Amino acid sequence: MPAPEKVLRGGRVRWRARYYDPSGQRHSKTFPTAAEASRFLAGVQHAKITGSYVDPNRSRVTLAEWAGQWLDSKLNLAPKTRERYEGIIRAHIVPRWGKVRLSNVTHGELQRWIASIDAAPATVTKVHRVMSMLLAYAVADDRLAKNPAERISLPRVQQAERRYLTHTQVAELAEFCGPGYRLVVLFLAYTGLRWGEMAALRVGMVDFLRRRVMVAESVTPVHGTMTFGPTKGHERRAVPLPRFLVEDLAGHVAGKSGDDLVFTSLRGTALRSQTFQRVALTRAAESLGVPGFHPHELRHTAASLAIASRADVKVVQQMLGHKSAVMTLDQYGHLFGDRLDIVADAMDTARAAALGSVASGGYPAGTAAAVVELNSGRK
Repeated sequence: MPAPEKVLRGGRVRWRARYYDPSGQRHSKTFPTAAEASRFLAGVQHAKITGSYVDPNRSRVTLAEWAGQWLDSKLNLAPKTRERYEGIIRAHIVPRWGKVRLSNVTHGELQRWIASIDAAPATVTKVHRVMSMLLAYAVADDRLAKNPAERISLPRVQQAERRYLTHTQVAELAEFCGPGYRLVVLFLAYTGLRWGEMAALRVGMVDFLRRRVMVAESVTPVHGTMTFGPTKGHERRAVPLPRFLVEDLAGHVAGKSGDDLVFTSLRGTALRSQTFQRVALTRAAESLGVPGFHPHELRHTAASLAIASRADVKVVQQMLGHKSAVMTLDQYGHLFGDRLDIVADAMDTARAAALGSVASGGYPAGTAAAVVELNSGRK
């Protein structure tokens, strides 16, 4: 490794560090002191040996330019997600970081910026996630050696207390919403579909004989236009349809073709959740005593009703379209309750059936006497 060279620049002594990048191209950089220049050269040498060297020229692109390149590279984003990312970049990232080069983004400055954002914790977390993703893309493209957005301290997001309607409350809410939305409420509360999945459901995707709904598409407003696209997670799933809904649903779609939407507005267009909430749900929910009730809470209700009906976690996972049972348990695990006694009793019954000669109380003969004797001995 060559030693720094002493040079005069503007009447002041400076130290020039000359080095070669992995491709053999020569570079130089000046520093105020020989020690700083030596440390820089040592860092370059280490980066070349470990394969973490980054060409300084590649990290001179500004955050505004890079954010655009990153968005262009995201080919699998749902339209609504792309719109959300664009909004975060436009409202939060570009105003603070738009003119800053990738090479000048530091962990400390990012942490101070995150701490200064005047928004709800959930919003701050989303802003950080987008920033971290576009910087991770810079690392993958050999423009940064590491992601400065890693290990940032984020505000704690408080989970809002969820509300779950009972069967009676669902029936009352459906009636309060009126004939135009009655079936929508029942459908959401007993299938667990997301609003966009329900609004995009076509008649041909409902199997009335097998009582199955095939979820394969979603619709959401993007820049004010209802846009159809894949479901969240880009996966198809089959959802069970309760028997009591089949007749109503069959009558509702009578005369429609397989490509027609199951649920539409009066104008025949895809339903908007904001319209439903404004013209029907808000008033109906207040009449029911659950003010501020959101359409998505019908999905939570469907999960709770399924769990109360003793559906296991894998069934609930498939019904809701979660990526894993872990995700389902994270969100609804508390609703499954303590089933330890149920498991223990089931094992008792199974053992008794296998061994035969069951004593009173469901235990094999002699078990109760043995327990009494054992407990007596402990006194």
